[in-house]
Amino acid sequence: MGRDRRKLDDEAGRLAALRRTAILDTPPEAPFDRITALVCTVLGVPMAHVSLVDRDRVWLKSAVGLKIRGVPRDRSFCTLTIQTFEPMMIPDATQDARVRDLEAVTGEIGIRSYLGIPLESPDGYVLGSLCALDTRPRSFTEAEIATLKGFARLVMSELELRQIAHSDALTGAMTRRGWMEAAEREIAESRRDGMPAALLLMDIDHFKRINDTHGHASGDLVLREVAQTCFAELREADLLARIGGEEFAALLPLTDTEGALALAERLRAAISGRLLRVEGGMLHVTASFGVAGLTPGITGIEDWLSAADALLYRAKMDGRNLCRVA
Repeated sequence: MGRDRRKLDDEAGRLAALRRTAILDTPPEAPFDRITALVCTVLGVPMAHVSLVDRDRVWLKSAVGLKIRGVPRDRSFCTLTIQTFEPMMIPDATQDARVRDLEAVTGEIGIRSYLGIPLESPDGYVLGSLCALDTRPRSFTEAEIATLKGFARLVMSELELRQIAHSDALTGAMTRRGWMEAAEREIAESRRDGMPAALLLMDIDHFKRINDTHGHASGDLVLREVAQTCFAELREADLLARIGGEEFAALLPLTDTEGALALAERLRAAISGRLLRVEGGMLHVTASFGVAGLTPGITGIEDWLSAADALLYRAKMDGRNLCRVA
C-alpha cells in the first residue's frame, strides 16, 4: 500500500475511491458480518463495526452490538480515525475532549473505549475503519491492536473483491453497473450541495472496422490504450467506466460544462495524437464525445446518459473526432 500522506487531505480523491467500491447502502453481507463477530469474540468487546466515511455521514456496512446503520460524520469517532494511517485508541472516551460530548458517549450506547484501524485502499486512501468498542474504559494491548489490524486487512480484501467485480477486466475502468450506482449517489449529493457536475460520453470511432480489419486482439489493445489515456488525464475524483463495447463514460464531480468540454477536447486530442502498432500496421484512432452538465431537468443517471448520448450522436453526424456540448 502506498503511504502518500497528501492523500489524507485529498477528500475528493478519497470519496472517488470509496465510490469505486460500489458498497455504500448495500445490504448486510456474511463476509463482513463474520469479521465483526470475530472482533467481538477475540477482543472481548460488546460492539464492533465496519464503517465507511461518506461526504457527510459515517455508514456502517456491518455492526455487532449497535442498532444504527449510520451517524453524521461530524458526530463520529471514525472521522478522527481516517485522518491517519495509524490505529487510533481512546482508553476512556469521557476523558478525551475530541469525543466526550458525542451522543455515542453520553447517550444510551455509552461508549467508553475505542480502537479503530483505518481501512486503506490499494491506492492509498483511507475509506473508513474497523472498530472495536467497549462500555468500560480499557487500553488495548499491542497484541490486540495487531489482531484488529489483521481483521482490517480481511475487510479490505473483501472490499477489493467487490471492486474487482465492478471493474472491467480488459480496461480497468468501472463496469456499467457499478458506475451507474455511484453516479446516482453523485447526482443526489450534487443536488443537495448545489454543486455542478458533468458527464462525458465517448465512443471510439469506426471500432467495428478496427476489429474487422485488424482482428479482435487489436481491438482489445485499442480499448486498453484509450482507457489508459483517459486515466492519465482524469482526476482522482473522476469516475471512468466502460459502459458498452467501445463506449466509455466519465463522471466529473465539481465540474461545469465549460471545464468538462475543455477536458473532452484534451482527451480527444490525446487519443487522436497517437499511432498504435497493431496487427497489419499502424493505426490512427479517434473518438467522439458528448458533454452534458447536470441540469435541473435531469432526474437520474438514465436521463443524464440520454442527454450526453444525443450530443455524442451529433458529434458523429458532424464528422467524428469531435466534441459536442449542450
